[in-house]
Amino acid sequence: MLVLSRKEGDQVLIGENIIIKVISIEKDCVKLGIDAPKNVKVLRYELLQEVKNENVEALQGRERLSKIKDLKEILSDEQE
Repeated sequence: MLVLSRKEGDQVLIGENIIIKVISIEKDCVKLGIDAPKNVKVLRYELLQEVKNENVEALQGRERLSKIKDLKEILSDEQE
C-alpha cells in the first residue's frame, strides 16, 4: 500500500486518467474529489462491504428457513 501525505488542494494521478484531489481537511475528516472516466466504477469500500455482508446474512437466513422447512416436513411425515 502506498501511503502519501497531501495538503489541501494537492492531487494524485492514478494511471493516465484518474485524479484524486484533496478538497478539504477538517478535524478528522478529509474530503476527496475523484475525477475518473465514466467507465471506471468508484465505490465507497465500506458501503460495498456492508452490501456484501447483508447478502451473506440473507443467504444464511434462506438456509435457516430451508432447514426449518425440511424439519417441519420430517416432523409432519413422522406424525402420519
